Amino acid sequence: MDPHFRAFTFVDRITSIQEGRHIAGRYTVPNSIVEFSNSLVAEAIGQLAAWAAMAFVDFTHRPVAGLAGRVELLSDALPGQTLELVANLESVDKEAVDYGGIASVDGRPVVRLHHCVGPMMPLGEFDDPEVIRQRFAFLQGEGATPGRFTGVQYLAFESTKLNPDESMQTSLRIPEKADFFEDHFPRRSVFPGTLLTHANLDFAAALMDALAPPSNGAEWKARVISDVKLRSFIAPGETLEFLARKREATNSTATVTTQFHSAGKRIGSCCVDLALEEPS
Repeated sequence: MDPHFRAFTFVDRITSIQEGRHIAGRYTVPNSIVEFSNSLVAEAIGQLAAWAAMAFVDFTHRPVAGLAGRVELLSDALPGQTLELVANLESVDKEAVDYGGIASVDGRPVVRLHHCVGPMMPLGEFDDPEVIRQRFAFLQGEGATPGRFTGVQYLAFESTKLNPDESMQTSLRIPEKADFFEDHFPRRSVFPGTLLTHANLDFAAALMDALAPPSNGAEWKARVISDVKLRSFIAPGETLEFLARKREATNSTATVTTQFHSAGKRIGSCCVDLALEEPS
């Protein structure tokens, strides 16, 4: 089964587009998967914005990775639910796209993006421009049948070390092969930035679990991630070194900063706001 437009693609249909400014679409979370994380919801918004950006430059370039000013994680999307996706482009050219957006379920906001910037790269380095052009027309017309995505295996940290200064270290091994690499992207495999974001959220929560262990079923949940910076592509087989540090905390909230390195070079960072929430 061809993983292209299946293993890591989260737009089923484009419902409206205003050239270079606005795009709307939808994606139905497959019933067959156990979880569809907020990081993947954010990916869906970003992919919708990417379609608008690629169309605006006539499929010569595409956005890859970049910066996110603020991502609000407002609620959850469950298997079987349909995400209504909207992206608004502040600016777009062959250098970069600046956008924000929102994903909702039945009018309930799930994830909201503010001030995201994706550097534009030559599309042909990552995928076949004619295939992408045809896919864009398909999404505007017939649209994709929901249920193609079969899930993604989130990566596990290898080991953790809690330091006396309320920081924690760990490492993460990027697999050599994974289905999502065939979709992200066919001509040049790049580890998805949203999966890296998911790892950062998990690691920030792990630090707070160690420093302030919840009781009575409560858990630390990430609610805002800000100042996200990704300075280089992450290739299959790389090992990333993470450092998370508590910046401030109360009895029920915390702010954690994370940074990650590859081969001794700092390649990214972010700030995570967490809340201690009781079980629902």
